[in-house]
Amino acid sequence: MAGEVFVDGINKRGGLLGRKLEWVLLDDQSQPANARTLYERLVTAEKVDLLMGPYGTSAIISAMGVAQRFGKLFIQSSLGDPRLAPYELQYPALPLGPQPRIAATEVVLDAYASQPSPPRTIAFVTSKFPSALDLAKGGQEVAEKRGLKKLLSLEYEFGTRDFGGIAARIKDANPDLLWSGAIGMEAVQMIDAMKRIGYLPGRHFHLFPAPGPTAAHPNANGLTSLTWFEDQEPFTRNAGAAEFVASYTQLAKEAGLPYPVAESQAASEFAAWQILEAAVKGVGRIDDKAMAAWLKANQVQTVLGPRTFDGKFNSGVADTKLKQVQGGKWVTVWPAKFRPPAATFLAS
Repeated sequence: MAGEVFVDGINKRGGLLGRKLEWVLLDDQSQPANARTLYERLVTAEKVDLLMGPYGTSAIISAMGVAQRFGKLFIQSSLGDPRLAPYELQYPALPLGPQPRIAATEVVLDAYASQPSPPRTIAFVTSKFPSALDLAKGGQEVAEKRGLKKLLSLEYEFGTRDFGGIAARIKDANPDLLWSGAIGMEAVQMIDAMKRIGYLPGRHFHLFPAPGPTAAHPNANGLTSLTWFEDQEPFTRNAGAAEFVASYTQLAKEAGLPYPVAESQAASEFAAWQILEAAVKGVGRIDDKAMAAWLKANQVQTVLGPRTFDGKFNSGVADTKLKQVQGGKWVTVWPAKFRPPAATFLAS
């Protein structure tokens, strides 16, 4: 949907290099093998000028192999581990930095260290989903270096729905901070399971929770998670952000989405298109190697903020933030300069 907003907007402005931009969108059904086949079709049969990466790490890796074989610039918005993208013409929209397994927990612990009583003990409970598991292992390294005492380290199968036993283990550990590698609805299910046994952590972080259901949950107030964009200042002052938010919100409501709010996932996809546009305009022609070189040497203004691609994996520097559920809404709380006016970081 974010891509649709971008394509509609750029065509209203006259297109790209004087031509209307046509988006050839094929459904890979979230299957990496399908992504590989469809990207080969895009290059060989459809003969598209430009490639935009699919959603999800596995599909991105499959599609990137095709891009590399044909020497195509490849911009993607959701690869969780930069180490999986050694292709020199690959550029990430999301500013994870070269080591998100370290940077993610650093921002979490930096935030909590700013509170009057920083956590001294921590528990790690994570899905075995590859990106979540890697971030949890990196997080444990960060916590150890900072002197936090690890009270629990627990892994569960991706797709787990019964969190009763896990909740009991968390309650027994009773950490100052729960680091949860929950994905999607797992965060809500974990909270429900803990609440059923009369327990909620004073401070809890969840990695990739479903934003709408989590924010609306009656027992989620104070919960934190990662973010790179929220529909609030100062993000809405970034390049194209106000227009993106307005158009995306309207389209999402018309489509009947249960959570029609512009947040990190949609913003990262939109930023990927902004990066592609900047590369084409910067070079002035369709030339994959020249566009890649231009991106390597230039800063691009996006809805996520200024984006650079120096360093390993063209990743640039990490620019991860922390958001918190406050009164049924997500509020960015760390770094402090990204808080909306008058917002605070709720302590336990």
